[in-house]
Amino acid sequence: MSVVTALVRASFLVNAVYADTAREYGLTAQQGQLLCVLMPQPYGMGELGEMLGLAKSSLTGLVDRTAQRGLVRREPDPEDRRAVRVALTAGGAELADAFYAEACRRIEQLPSGLADADRDSLAGLLGLVVTDNEVPVVFMDANEPPRR
Repeated sequence: MSVVTALVRASFLVNAVYADTAREYGLTAQQGQLLCVLMPQPYGMGELGEMLGLAKSSLTGLVDRTAQRGLVRREPDPEDRRAVRVALTAGGAELADAFYAEACRRIEQLPSGLADADRDSLAGLLGLVVTDNEVPVVFMDANEPPRR
């Protein structure tokens, strides 16, 4: 299998597991992604749009729907009174922690047939691809504690 085919198929596999996990927690995949992005800290709408690759109107709708469920809130930006940041509510943080842990558990099982050394090699190589392409931190490393 070529590297292109392997990466595309792996992407579909991870996305399917992520979406299934989100559904089981009553979330859309995008809501799950938003909650995971907000786990370390609140972000401004512009930053969120860049990280999630969403246009302003799409992001506004996502934040509105997630706020209506009581999972996120808009708060004033302490550095710019005209701007707002999006933060997790207490309930949103609790749901984000549970969803994140379960998504990690399920995704961790995907390469379960590999030896430990091969898993480490896979993680290292994929880490280089992510770093080289400057992928935003849309999902924390499982070993990083949340910085709320």
